[in-house]
Amino acid sequence: MHRRDWLKSFSIVTFTGMVGCRGYQYGHVLKPEAANMVGSHEAGAEVFDPLIDEAVAKLLARQNVVSEDCPLGPNGQPMKKSICFVGIENKSAEDIGDFKDKLYNQIDSRILESSCFQSMSKRMVDAALHETRMRPDALMLPDNMRLFIAVLERSGAPVDYFMYATLTSGTTKRNSSTQRDYELTLELVNLHSGFADKVNAEVRKGYHKTAAGKAWNYNPFKR
Repeated sequence: MHRRDWLKSFSIVTFTGMVGCRGYQYGHVLKPEAANMVGSHEAGAEVFDPLIDEAVAKLLARQNVVSEDCPLGPNGQPMKKSICFVGIENKSAEDIGDFKDKLYNQIDSRILESSCFQSMSKRMVDAALHETRMRPDALMLPDNMRLFIAVLERSGAPVDYFMYATLTSGTTKRNSSTQRDYELTLELVNLHSGFADKVNAEVRKGYHKTAAGKAWNYNPFKR
């Protein structure tokens, strides 16, 4: 093979390996300490993870749910209060797709890490909603609430709190650039007193057609 033909073949193979063949996809496993990929068109783990961490931490802190503040039972163990996490309502401008169940599980797991709260099984909550034929937003009506709680307690699951999660967003546009402010709201309703507590967490994210859009719109020297 002539040197020119060899170089031509080598260039084709190299270029194909760099850009990838049609339909070809490359995957790799991320290490735990690796940063999340930042989505180019919508929110992903880089937005949702910090939202959940901040919102749940603020809610638990407001409720003083630390081990030394929890009353102890006869066996010397903390007497945990039961939370019925009803679900997540997405009111943002984006379809969160398979993230909805993931967000539920992440919030649920954070609650279970508390020394004073325990969350009810999602399967049990979904079964009670199905049996009563109610939507989560209808549970705050007194008659509906009593019926729903009765179904749960019949299954051996007493309830102390209802918890709702709502995801919202606000969009600001400037030429070809967009800023979207994502907000996660957690509302905790005490079923014994009727009082509610609410916390919010926010993450802002910019979207641009080119990398120059970020430099132009978020120039630290601009006011």
